[in-house]
Amino acid sequence: MKLLTAILTMAATTLLASQALAEDTLANPPASWDHLWNEVMIDLYIIGGIFSTAAIYMLIKFRAKSPDQVGTAKTLSPVQSIGWVLIPAAIFMADDFFLAANGWTVWNEYRRVPEDAMEIKATGYQWYWEFEYEDGTVTEELVMPVGQPVVLRMTSSDVIHSFGVPHYRVKEDVMPGRITYIWLNPVEENETVVQCAEFCGNDHANMWTAVRAVPQEEFDAWLSASADEPTFDIDEWKDAWSESQRSAAR
Repeated sequence: MKLLTAILTMAATTLLASQALAEDTLANPPASWDHLWNEVMIDLYIIGGIFSTAAIYMLIKFRAKSPDQVGTAKTLSPVQSIGWVLIPAAIFMADDFFLAANGWTVWNEYRRVPEDAMEIKATGYQWYWEFEYEDGTVTEELVMPVGQPVVLRMTSSDVIHSFGVPHYRVKEDVMPGRITYIWLNPVEENETVVQCAEFCGNDHANMWTAVRAVPQEEFDAWLSASADEPTFDIDEWKDAWSESQRSAAR
């Protein structure tokens, strides 16, 4: 009982420590994701190295010297038997709890939208994205001001799409009749793309558009200029696309 109590105490202490460390993750979700990924890779290399070394050692140490040789095992007491089972299990479970705690913390970062986040409505169509800003401006590219968290409230007008931006380590399904969300934190200027990550029809591979993070002044100028442009007509776009498909089939 004393051995079991000591093992459980060690596991509980390690779990609490891992949860405390997990709370101290980076504030930027993509950076937290990268940090967790590196922890997992390091963990796998260490564990893989330990088991590989142990396996090679035992293959060499306990190899049969002749075809007729029969090995013998050392007799263990009940306490030793339990110890050899529970101590390694407690160590590796504590490691798993540590990674799980970190993973849960990163997940919470992705789902906890900052109170000052800019709201943008994103709609998936076959086969393009449309973005509506708080002032009613509608665009086909996603532009965000640097340093301003942005939450995307997303839906689909036709089939299931998936809003995927590898640069920000995010991907979320977009479905008809439902509103899903993700939030982005553009901490520096960059230009990347959003790609539909769910097969949605013939032109699925072409369903991508630019995602840009720009300084606040440049964003304000872009939004003002976009507001003066004619509103995008989805029916006109669909008619034009259908006509191009018919022409290509002739």
